[in-house]
Amino acid sequence: MVVIMFNWEGVSEFVAVTETESFTAASKRLGISTAQVSRQISALEKRLSAKLFYRTTRKVSVTDVGRVYYQHCRQVLDGLDEAERAISNLQSSPQGKLKITAPITYGEGTVAPLINDFTLQYPDLEVNLQLSNQKVDLIDEGYDLAIRLGQLEDSSMMAKRLGSRTQYVCASEKYLSTHGVPYSLSELNHHNCLQGTLDYWRFQENGKHRNIRIKGNLRCNSGHALTDAALKGLGIVQLPDYYVQEYIDNQQLIPLLTQFTESDDGIWALYPHNRHLSPKVRMLVDFLSEQLN
Repeated sequence: MVVIMFNWEGVSEFVAVTETESFTAASKRLGISTAQVSRQISALEKRLSAKLFYRTTRKVSVTDVGRVYYQHCRQVLDGLDEAERAISNLQSSPQGKLKITAPITYGEGTVAPLINDFTLQYPDLEVNLQLSNQKVDLIDEGYDLAIRLGQLEDSSMMAKRLGSRTQYVCASEKYLSTHGVPYSLSELNHHNCLQGTLDYWRFQENGKHRNIRIKGNLRCNSGHALTDAALKGLGIVQLPDYYVQEYIDNQQLIPLLTQFTESDDGIWALYPHNRHLSPKVRMLVDFLSEQLN
């Protein structure tokens, strides 16, 4: 019997370049240098005696031959992924690498401690938690899971709601004693509203979402800085509970317009479709959901 051994060299690089349309993006996904990706592709083309890509200074596109080869390679790689997941499902505890992204402040205060607790339970995991307010591309950058806050944009990702957060509009007694208390959304137009990255605040009125444009003399992309400004009586803020809850509890900040608070400001776990059967991802999502509900 003749046994034919498949040569895998360059296949992963070829698939990554095809899917990202970039040697640089492919190198980031695979965690290797762009030069190494280029060498492997060149060697693969030489071995196949076929041109797989059209290359210009601005764009990389797959040839017709390359498209046919990609379809077959993708099927093989998907089969390997399923085989690995099948083996993983037989394991009694999650193990291997787990790459996660979360927003900075919420990540530092809430997500990271929970991830640490999870890692203590499963020490065979190798966790890479990246805190960033940028919405990274999970597939291109090799993330298993993302924690996102608020309303989700349309996405091809799987999503599971982990819990909810409350957006408080609040101000200090010092500010309110001088400028008065707003009782309607229209009254915000007469107040100094401390702005974050957006020039509007979100509310719910008569069961419908409303965005109210606000104005004020301070804009900052830091929730901690805006909280400090509100505590010092500079104006009114709208911020999530993890910034202001303790100050509301000790009455340093007074919640306002509570009848218009949105009821469905979610905390979400997002993950690519090919991760949803992975025990480590599934168990982490379940753990976070249990802790955050």
